[in-house]
Amino acid sequence: EPGEEADYVVVESTYGDRRHDPRDPTEALGEVIERTIARGGTVVIPAFAVGRAQSLLYHIWRLKQAGRIGLTPIYLDSPMAINATDLLHAHLEDHRMPAEVCDAICAVATYVRDVEASKEISASPMPKVILSASGMATGGRVLHHIKAFGPDRRNTILFSGFQAAGTRGRSMVEGAQEVKIHGQWVPINAEVANLPMLSAHADAEEILRWLSGLKRPPRKTFIVHGEPHASDALRVRIQDRFGWDCVIPQMMERHEL
Repeated sequence: EPGEEADYVVVESTYGDRRHDPRDPTEALGEVIERTIARGGTVVIPAFAVGRAQSLLYHIWRLKQAGRIGLTPIYLDSPMAINATDLLHAHLEDHRMPAEVCDAICAVATYVRDVEASKEISASPMPKVILSASGMATGGRVLHHIKAFGPDRRNTILFSGFQAAGTRGRSMVEGAQEVKIHGQWVPINAEVANLPMLSAHADAEEILRWLSGLKRPPRKTFIVHGEPHASDALRVRIQDRFGWDCVIPQMMERHEL
């Protein structure tokens, strides 16, 4: 919701220095899955368990509806993501999907709760899509899948949002040839792709569009939640476009309102 007026504004800046890829996310996801399956590979998607995993199921359902990706098995390998997906059924009033659509979306994947079943899909050489937490490959079952599928060039590791500095996800997106998992260095020969347009964070233009809804300039705008270059880029954009007083607060810095 756009704000009408505020004395002070606190705004995030995760993507304060860039624009999201304008491509349709369903199309972009389909292209990655199809080219991976065509070469006999598996797509491993590190997915945030709450929200992102469910939106990915929606896009995969759309691909299935369009007659794409064939009979490719889809696995949701995260107990937390499965529980969050179940909540969609329990709270139909909190989203815009009709019950029958919600059912179809949630039925598009095989749910994997127990550890032994997770190990079985990691060991299987058959092409497939695995959605598993965590989203930045900092822990969870997805690490076992990256260990299993990362070394093979036929496979793809597909990220679906912002990867913070210092995470395995960020290292792989930036081209790391190996990552350390469970005390071992794992070669990453698989294709590594990212779909940043699926991120829940607004890009720079979306943030500026929201700020433009304010009817009067705030006394001060605090720019937070971004890496230094992104925060500073957003500060410059806001000052150039609106002429507002902006500050990037530092740790433990005190401001009097």
